[in-house]
Amino acid sequence: MPELTGEGGQGDPRTGDHRATVAPTPTWQRGERAREATRTLAIASAQLLLIAAALVVVGWVLGRLWVILLPIILGLLFATVLWPPTRFLRRHGWPPALAAALVLLLFLALIGGIIAVIAPQVAAQVTDLADQFASGLQQVQQWLQGPPFNVDEEQLGQYVDQAIDSVQANASNIAGYAATGASAVGNGLINLVLALVLAFFFIKDGPRWVPWLAAQAGPKAAPHVAALSQKTWSTLSEFIKQQALVGFVDAFFIGLGLWILDVPLVIPLAVLTFFGAFIPIIGAFVAGAFAVLIALVDEGFTVALIVFGIVLLVQQLEGNVLQPIIQGRGFNLHAAVVILAVTAGSSLAGIIGAFLGVPVAALIAVTYRYVRDVFDGRHPEVAGDGTHARVAGGDDGAVLTRAPAAEGPAAGEAGNAAPPAGAAPC
Repeated sequence: MPELTGEGGQGDPRTGDHRATVAPTPTWQRGERAREATRTLAIASAQLLLIAAALVVVGWVLGRLWVILLPIILGLLFATVLWPPTRFLRRHGWPPALAAALVLLLFLALIGGIIAVIAPQVAAQVTDLADQFASGLQQVQQWLQGPPFNVDEEQLGQYVDQAIDSVQANASNIAGYAATGASAVGNGLINLVLALVLAFFFIKDGPRWVPWLAAQAGPKAAPHVAALSQKTWSTLSEFIKQQALVGFVDAFFIGLGLWILDVPLVIPLAVLTFFGAFIPIIGAFVAGAFAVLIALVDEGFTVALIVFGIVLLVQQLEGNVLQPIIQGRGFNLHAAVVILAVTAGSSLAGIIGAFLGVPVAALIAVTYRYVRDVFDGRHPEVAGDGTHARVAGGDDGAVLTRAPAAEGPAAGEAGNAAPPAGAAPC
């Protein structure tokens, strides 16, 4: 093969062995920059893998501790509801334990009162509904025997026998599902009791938590710990308020439709719809299905179809308009993020995950925005009045006080200052 001389390039009058390439001639900097880019990509990939591994480990640990974390989370949500009346009583001189016990007992009495109002109505009409259900089955049988199905009585009997045989063949599986469901109900009741007990301690000793946590973090971190704790608590409180508003709208419109159509058990179905709204998507769907079923049994197919249309319309209003807009504005989250949070939570942890998906996403967003503002030097720990929290107190306990932001976090190092009057030691 002849040696290439490189002559004969574009604009070269001499005859050469080949034509010049269209690519530019490489420079020495190209190799250096390629190695630098490769090094940067490798470091970023390693960091990404480490972060992914850390998230997997954290998720595994949280999954193992879920039986403990769930009552704590539910207790915090209960505490957001019970804290305002408890704070009112404490400001009027009530002891913390007595105020917390009274508010918790009133909360339980309210739940018990709702059950006491609903139970007699259900007991009074369940017999009539059962008779109407049997009559409805007979009507369905007669309807199937007529055109266009023309199913005779013998064929219906065969279908019933097949259904019975199928149930008997899967009796063990059904028993297993029933045992699993009973176990889930038992665990749910245990978690509920633990959550209520923890809620009592949260509203009784809650004001001591932030000073204790800030004291463990240190003087420089104390303002950030206090400010971020306040923001996360406000986010949880906002979630409960907004879910209650969504549930009220659902219960009002569905209950109004049931009342106009003269469907029985209006109040129980409205209450069920209200509490079902605290479990996004699934809770309201189940409540709507009960309403349609009762309308079908009591009023017939036409009224049941109308009730189904009302439930579907209200659910569309809630899922696509009301809930994303209200939660998006309150949490400063885009509607798509709200929907994705509900979807991700339900896929990861079922109904509880769907219930906790939005507040968890909101807490993540609050924490991210706070850290971002700290990095940008915006001082999110400074309140609107120009003060920030600082740790004070002595060996008897730590308290949080407010100090002008100009003093800086170092002002919190005055740890030997006497606590203000009436402050609860940690």
